[in-house]
Amino acid sequence: MKILKIDHLGIAVNSIDEGKKFWVDILGLHFEGAETVEEQKVTTAFFPVGESEVELLQSTSPDGPVAKYIEKKGEGMQHIAFRVENIEEALKELKEKGVKLIDEAPRIGAGGAKIAFLHPKSTGGILVELCQRD
Repeated sequence: MKILKIDHLGIAVNSIDEGKKFWVDILGLHFEGAETVEEQKVTTAFFPVGESEVELLQSTSPDGPVAKYIEKKGEGMQHIAFRVENIEEALKELKEKGVKLIDEAPRIGAGGAKIAFLHPKSTGGILVELCQRD
């Protein structure tokens, strides 16, 4: 498996508009735009930082994964995403190494990226996302 870089840091928020106040107004980051990913019940907003991004995640449904995360842990860091060269090979290798996968196969995420999540029980309590952008 070849990890290319940290792709983004995912931050769960109740409101992207409220979250933007800090990231744009205070830190001066550029708001790249928002996108709703219906399948994941989330609206995402990206703020580029060098070769990586900060991603704000706002749930579109009370039963969505981000809403459940905020209910349990409050707003804050939800996941770290690593860009990989080949997501299918990465998932196969991790499974062979005994890593518990949330996604056995990649799905399509924001920006059309192929994504898959690793279970926090196998990563020291951190939700890890793998992504491949072609």
